[in-house]
Amino acid sequence: MFEPASLTINLPNDEIDSDEEGESQDNQHYKDMKGRERTLLRKLGLSFFLFGLINNVLYVIILSAALDLVPPATPKGIIAFCNIAPSLFAKISWPYLLKGRIRYTKRLIGCCLLSTLGMLVVALFDSLYMRLLGIGLASFSSGLGELTFLQLSTTYAPPSIAGHSVGYFASGTGAAGLVGAFLWWELRGLGVRIGVGLSSIMPCVIPVTYFFLLPKPSAFLYAVTPAFEDMISPPLPAISALPYTPLAAAEDEDGEEEGSLPSGPKRGVALTASDKWRLARPLLTKYMLPLCAYHSFEYTINQGISPTLLYPVPAKEGHWLLSKIIHSIRDYYPLWQLVYQATVFLSRSSISFGLPALPARLLPLPAFIQFGILLILAYESAVGFFGDERESMSVFLVFMLISLEGICGGLAYVNVFYRVNHEPLDPTTNNDIEHKRQEREFKIGSIGFADGTGILLASILAVPTEIELCKAQVGRGKLLCKGL
Repeated sequence: MFEPASLTINLPNDEIDSDEEGESQDNQHYKDMKGRERTLLRKLGLSFFLFGLINNVLYVIILSAALDLVPPATPKGIIAFCNIAPSLFAKISWPYLLKGRIRYTKRLIGCCLLSTLGMLVVALFDSLYMRLLGIGLASFSSGLGELTFLQLSTTYAPPSIAGHSVGYFASGTGAAGLVGAFLWWELRGLGVRIGVGLSSIMPCVIPVTYFFLLPKPSAFLYAVTPAFEDMISPPLPAISALPYTPLAAAEDEDGEEEGSLPSGPKRGVALTASDKWRLARPLLTKYMLPLCAYHSFEYTINQGISPTLLYPVPAKEGHWLLSKIIHSIRDYYPLWQLVYQATVFLSRSSISFGLPALPARLLPLPAFIQFGILLILAYESAVGFFGDERESMSVFLVFMLISLEGICGGLAYVNVFYRVNHEPLDPTTNNDIEHKRQEREFKIGSIGFADGTGILLASILAVPTEIELCKAQVGRGKLLCKGL
């Protein structure tokens, strides 16, 4: 029987060189793609960081300036109320009452103009009612802006990219607390008119970032390579990802939003009221309740208890560091705000720093810790743990508790929105891509109702809390709260 001999092929040298050259080109192409991914992710992260920073910084400046914006006899909780009620209205009305595709460009320009107008009204008018009106305008803009940026993150795919956006947005909101508190610490010497007036130019950063820095969702048409994705996003259980279609370049011209139905292939696509209730119902106890509770406790501490955590001005002898920071009893409240905002920034940046997200079952834990902190600080304000002769120990205790408060608050915020952005889609519902996209936008937008409700509740509780704690201090002979 004939058996074929083993076949040996000798390739010419030029063909071998061609294969090696092709392999080298493939490696170079891979490196170029990795470099492109890193650049896009850096731009995306920086953009959402700036969105969070600028959108929230005015809100923090208003809270930090509460003592300077109202007469001494006016409870500071009224500032918190006017700073959150319009924001809450925006977070409720837009996702729940209006429908259709979101026009992000028009929303963000409107938010920028409204924020600037609000801060100018606060700066230019001395009347309490006009200042409260200006605060309300800026608050509405901040609430609508936060809702819009969180919804904007859902337009990026795969979910790890959306989570990347949320992580950096949360980091920016945390930085806003630190920057806002620090800015007012520095600017308050200039007075309300100049200090608040200078801050009114900050919203202009948002449209500049949106138009010139933020990558388009279509830039992420090709998936991030798995190795690099693992580096930027903690591993999560597999979920059903949203089928991705690149957005039109002129989405604001041919899209839908808020009841407008221009001509186009997606005409009439919008979530119904029953769709929204079906989407929101599973989120109530899983995400909304923990978020509402921790915001209630957190802002009751900040607006109702912190203004009463006052101690004598420290002497240089024995308190050399604290005496450089505290020059009058009015300095304690901005100091507590600065400590709180610094720790919020660190904890809200946990995911962007590469730390793993909290397991969903632990999301209520920060709220329980916040409640314990509230009780301890209320007791310290009303009764005191160490007595008048050991005020330095009291200051140290308050410092540590407010730091823990900020850490818990930041972790709760970033982890709730991160987990919502990774929620799987219901495979049994409408499979239209535009419908699925609006489902993602609504789900993350609906959560804002919870944190806004918590802050509004806290602003209502803060007024009687501050008054009663001050009465308790006066009753034991501590009159510092009367001097603010």
